[in-house]
Amino acid sequence: MSGTSIVSRVSQYASRYFVVWVLLFAGFALVRPSLFTWIADRGLISPGLGLIMLGMGLTLQPVDFQRLAANPRDVAIGAVAQWVVMPLAAYGLTVVLSLPPQLAIGVILVGAAPGGTASNVMAYLGKGDVALSVAITTVTTLAAPLVMPAWVVLLAGETLEVTFLSLFTSIVQIVFIPVVLGFVLRYILDQYAPTLAEVGLDLFPVISVATIVAIVAAVVGLNVDNILSAAAAVLVAVVAHNAIGLGAGYGVGRLAGMPEDRVRTCTFEVGLQNSGLAVALATAFFSPTAALAPALFSVWHNVTGPALASYFSRSDSASKATEAPADD
Repeated sequence: MSGTSIVSRVSQYASRYFVVWVLLFAGFALVRPSLFTWIADRGLISPGLGLIMLGMGLTLQPVDFQRLAANPRDVAIGAVAQWVVMPLAAYGLTVVLSLPPQLAIGVILVGAAPGGTASNVMAYLGKGDVALSVAITTVTTLAAPLVMPAWVVLLAGETLEVTFLSLFTSIVQIVFIPVVLGFVLRYILDQYAPTLAEVGLDLFPVISVATIVAIVAAVVGLNVDNILSAAAAVLVAVVAHNAIGLGAGYGVGRLAGMPEDRVRTCTFEVGLQNSGLAVALATAFFSPTAALAPALFSVWHNVTGPALASYFSRSDSASKATEAPADD
């Protein structure tokens, strides 16, 4: 077996059991917090997320931007739905559940976050329109430096001690620059070292999974007391937020008259957020408590996403079986 094949298989294995790794290491963090809290103490969460976003940039190619021009309507609908539904739902849940300010800001950060690469994977597994998914994620990610601070300041302005400009600067550094660098690097590698580009695409999912697992474990380790005292309210907010996003995404796709595969894509794009970015901003600007909701969201949406993708895939198989002509 070649080295490239081994890296590819390890990548598939790491991604397939992502939730298992998160739950396992989060459990370790509850028992031995000091094994992971140093990640946050040394300020490694934001650089770690930047590394993940570099990996996302590596997945982009010029053809992905051509899709934006070829299909602007559905891209715009998906992006606007995410930008509107998730922040407002987050704010509504913090009010209804009367969450304390630091927990509330974590929920709002998740709502204001752009889409994550998880939505692209789920669109693929759920027989959605992957090209549309990549296009929407790209738009929301590149617009994040403007859209995310605007929502955070608007919805939580009275409780904030940070400014739009400081949030904007951090998101540019954590998201925009790494994504652009990844895109440029991929373009160069495709031109001059295509084999190396292929290896990079297999290697970065492993790095991303390991980094997200480490970040979630660090946040859990910093919040052992908060998890025991406030886990129920935060978990309700996370579950409800994700459910609202998935339901609204599906409804918007239907109302817009999208074909079924694009409806599914809209579902995942609205309901699955870049919670890692929310974790990074929470720890950088607020407190470990503020990072608790994004960390839990990271776990939960990687449960509901695959479950819904599996349901969509099975429903397709069942429909084909029903439509198949009976043997004479």
